[in-house]
Amino acid sequence: MLTLIMKDILGTPAILVGLFALLGLLLQRKSAADVVSGTLKTIMGFMILSAGADVITKALGYFGQMFEKGFQIQGVIPNNEAIVAVAQKTFGMETAMIMLFGMIVNIILARFTRFKYIFLTGHHTMFMACMIGVILSTGGLSGVSTVIIGSIILGILMVLMPALLQPFTRKVTGSDTIAVGHFGSIGYLVSALIGKWLGDKSKSTEDIKVPKSLGFLRDTSVSVSLTMAIMYFIVAFFAGKEYIEQELSGGSNFLIFSLTQAITFAAGVYIVLAGVRMLLAEIVPAFKGIADKIVPNAIPALDCPAVFPFAANAVIVGFLFSFIAGVISMFLLPLVGLKIIVPGLVPHFFTGAAAGVFGNATGGRRGAMLGSFANGLLISFLPAMLLPVLGGLGFEGTTFGDADFGIVGILLGNIVKLFIG
Repeated sequence: MLTLIMKDILGTPAILVGLFALLGLLLQRKSAADVVSGTLKTIMGFMILSAGADVITKALGYFGQMFEKGFQIQGVIPNNEAIVAVAQKTFGMETAMIMLFGMIVNIILARFTRFKYIFLTGHHTMFMACMIGVILSTGGLSGVSTVIIGSIILGILMVLMPALLQPFTRKVTGSDTIAVGHFGSIGYLVSALIGKWLGDKSKSTEDIKVPKSLGFLRDTSVSVSLTMAIMYFIVAFFAGKEYIEQELSGGSNFLIFSLTQAITFAAGVYIVLAGVRMLLAEIVPAFKGIADKIVPNAIPALDCPAVFPFAANAVIVGFLFSFIAGVISMFLLPLVGLKIIVPGLVPHFFTGAAAGVFGNATGGRRGAMLGSFANGLLISFLPAMLLPVLGGLGFEGTTFGDADFGIVGILLGNIVKLFIG
């Protein structure tokens, strides 16, 4: 039964979000038709978002393989899913219990404090629960004490991170109807602050004027396709025709393969945006029931793609500049005695894109570029600094990728070492 709850219900983000929507609609005493429709559309919106993310991830996977081959780069590749899969073999029970009780702590804090955020990004809740469990366990804690301390830390993070970011989320969305519940928040916060200090809010990425002859570029899907095609062609040139055709494309021409992957990436972005729009259209009204009955004025904290539709151009600007920072970091990390972190395309796309949106909200185009570049540095240096804290897990060729994992992991690891080790 515990496995069913933890793995199949709480561990499935679409079902978790759907359950909150169901609860909200029931608390509002909506008709059976509205309850069924609202719940299914919420789940469907999240699944469309996830399907788009899978399309993007697969296309970026090919790009990453071509990049590594073309530039002969070896190092640690940050990937939350991979490091959690490794850790689950040893710390599966700790992860499950910390996740369950951490969510309960989140609801209690939202009910009785001024931080009214309900963190609905289930997979990130699991990732953070896993990292906390690993660090506490390797630091010398065990059993009930690990679960209690870990759950409290996780629950606090689930309300604190959205709260820290909310003043800037409000600038992005224009209201307090949603928050961002994603453990890349420190990167987005830094991006927003850099945009505020160094940017020019009057020149938004969304106001970029395109000549009439290039009017087709105003279509986000077209501009994303062309931008990614250029990147794929450059990397394909360095990776080589033989490698791509023999190892990746199944015999297809390497240039045609690169072009189709670029367009596949753009299709993934389109799907993500469609899923986000459906999700927001259903979850926000449904959430009113929870806000009214259980946690007055509760705000749903959603995954970072929730902000993508508010600045579609900033999404691409953010990804590109975050990735550029990741490439530059590969050459800087060895100079300061840290292990090389190979830029993971997935974290650079999702967190870089969100950082671009936040940077644009406070500092326009310059804010989007500088802010997402700073995010790229953070998700390169922080994973490298986190590796020693993770002990044996740090030698598996992967680590946690997003900014909050690095900050929390390094701080928690040193605190545990100071008081327990």
